[in-house]
Amino acid sequence: MTSYDQEKPIATGVPVHAPMVPWSTGLCGCFDDGNNCCLTCWCPCITFGQTSEIIDRGSSSCGANGALYALIGVFTGCSWIYSCMYRTKFRQLYNLEGSSCNDCLTHFCCTPCALCQEYRELKNKGFDVPLGWHGNMERDTGVVATAPPSAYGNMNR
Repeated sequence: MTSYDQEKPIATGVPVHAPMVPWSTGLCGCFDDGNNCCLTCWCPCITFGQTSEIIDRGSSSCGANGALYALIGVFTGCSWIYSCMYRTKFRQLYNLEGSSCNDCLTHFCCTPCALCQEYRELKNKGFDVPLGWHGNMERDTGVVATAPPSAYGNMNR
């Protein structure tokens, strides 16, 4: 057995985790993007819908998530619970610093600031958030989804 063989690390089956990454902007950096700050103050369901579609990688729609967020808010006043779950999912997806408890406190105490921070984070990661997941994928790949040609021509008389 050579000395090289003795220095090899032993595989233990324990995954190696990358270190947590800090958020690119602070929680109170809302005025870095005044348009989004205004939109989120007046209609947070739109910002939530836009960011959640990207977090879900297009498996849910902006409209459905935003409507559900608004309905939960109207009927229970607890839409922050729904958005808190997405913040946790978002952090885990991008390995961002924080904890589930922190996410809940952030959304409970200042939902608009949290939604704006998530929006800015996606923007800083290169997403054009209003385009949604599919729009960003089309933009990045250059493949435009088009409808197939009609099987029947126009009826002329």
